[in-house]
Order: sequence, then structure tokens, then C-alpha cells
Amino acid sequence: MTEDSVDAVRSGYDALCDGRSVAIVPREVVAVRGPDAGRYLQGQLSQDVIAMAGTSAWSFILEPNGRVCSWLRVHRIADDEYRLEVEPGGSDALVTRLRRFLLRTDAIISEPETWSMVARRWSPELIRLGDEVNDALSGTPVGPGVAGVDALLAMDGEDAARALDVVPVPPAALERYRIAHGVPSLGAELTAETIPGEAGAWVIENSVCFTKGCYTGQELVTRIHSRGGNVPKPIRLLILDSSAALGTGPAVGSQILLDGAVVGRVTSSTPSLGAAYPALALGPLARAVEFGTAVEVVDGERVFPAVVTEPPAAQ
Repeated sequence: MTEDSVDAVRSGYDALCDGRSVAIVPREVVAVRGPDAGRYLQGQLSQDVIAMAGTSAWSFILEPNGRVCSWLRVHRIADDEYRLEVEPGGSDALVTRLRRFLLRTDAIISEPETWSMVARRWSPELIRLGDEVNDALSGTPVGPGVAGVDALLAMDGEDAARALDVVPVPPAALERYRIAHGVPSLGAELTAETIPGEAGAWVIENSVCFTKGCYTGQELVTRIHSRGGNVPKPIRLLILDSSAALGTGPAVGSQILLDGAVVGRVTSSTPSLGAAYPALALGPLARAVEFGTAVEVVDGERVFPAVVTEPPAAQ
């Protein structure tokens, strides 16, 4: 990372933190339409899509064994129409999984489309572009410790920026914000090997309804919840030593060691942007590793001292 790009990410991150700017990033959208759309999704998603508190909510779609297929936002457009919004690269598995059980059901699952998500943090008001904004997003929690709103636009990022008349911050600034607040990402922290509870209490609270009827993969989620949410490898935030060189940080896949033993691996990271902006990482760790524990992150010949840290409290 060059010095100019470091400066751009640092200033963009600061702008997100105080609500002075927005990030614009791609999202993949899958529509589910038809008379049976709500009934079908009710049996597939962990969220109560029929009686959601708002018109949008987080949800899991699980495999029959209870492991993660997708973590997404579901948007109820009408009784017979829903939009499922996932991170880039996540829609193919989502569509395949949904179509697998679509038997004798009067519903159509569309091919994915790429939209733009306009993300503002630390701002209580929804970004509005008249009818271009999906107002359903206004009630969707953004993440643990995150005050902000997202708007989903059916246009590419350049068109969205022109329509808003803004110069968005670099996507890497939003990625740093995500990691700093411990928000998991599909395909990184959340994979086919992940148990939903490993994503943390905030994710479960906002993504799972424990009073609805049965859905695919429910048994494992319910059993772990009834036992206090103890999971083998909870996802944790690591703050690396501030001595890491500017623009550097550990690669994804780097080992996390405690007293010489491997206790996890890095699943997301963001580099150092200066002494006040140390490199950060996320990764599932053995549950015996408590907050405040000093660990080492080993990336080839490089060793980064780090501390396991609890992200900001949900707001």
C-alpha cells in the first residue's frame, strides 16, 4: 500500500467515523417472487420473514447440518415479493441452496443482480434519493457498535456517486470500519465450516427468531442457544502492535499463536495506517482465549504481537 493510498484510507475511515462521507460498495440482490414466496422463505431463513419487526432484517440461510450457507439481509417488498441482499460472491451459493428445496412451490428465484450499497456511519438519517432508495433498509441494524444506515440502489457505483453528488471514501475505509467493529463477512468469517453462534451474540440476536416455526438447520442453532451460546471458535477482533510498518498487516490465513500453540487463523485484516491506526484482524479463536489475551500473528517470517479485544458495544 502506497503512502497516498494509506492517506486516502485513513481520511476515509475518519470521515465514516464522524458521518462526513459515505462508502459505495457492490451488493448482490436475489428476488424471490410468487404467491408462496413468504411461506417458502419462512421455512428456509432463520428470521421470521412473515412477522419481521420492520421491512428488513438480517438472517441466516443454513445447510441441513446447521452450518452457514449465507448471511444476508432480507427485504420484504410485498407479501409475495422479497429481496435477499448478500456480499459480492455470495449469490451463487444462495441461489443454488434456495432452488434445491423449491419443490411444488409457487415461487420464482431470480438470477442475481449487482446493485450498489451506499453506507453512512454515525448518522441517524437514511440517505435519500427520492424513489431510487429502497426505504426498507432504514430499519436494518448495521452491526455491533455501529450507528448508521445503508441504502440499496439499483445502479452501479459510479452512477450512485453521481446521483448523490458525492465522492465516496475508498472501499478499504469501510472494510477497516467493519473489522474494527467486529462485523463478520460472508466468505471470510462466515463459511460452510461456521456455526452461526460463532459470529457472536449480536449477530444471533438480530438474525435468528427463536419463536417462529421450523426452518432448515434450526436444531443446531437452538441447541447452542439453549446452552448459553458456548461455541468452539468464536470470532474475535485482534489489535496488532502499533510498531507494524505503515501499510502492512498480516495476510488472510496467517496463524494466531498463544504460547506457541495455534489457536486460530486470520480471516480478515486491514493494514496499519499509522501509530494511531494499528493493523487489525478478525479470526475464529479457541474459546479458551479470553479478551485481553496477548497473542502472536505469524505471517511467514513476520510476527505481529497482538491483543484479543472486545469490539465497541452495540449502540
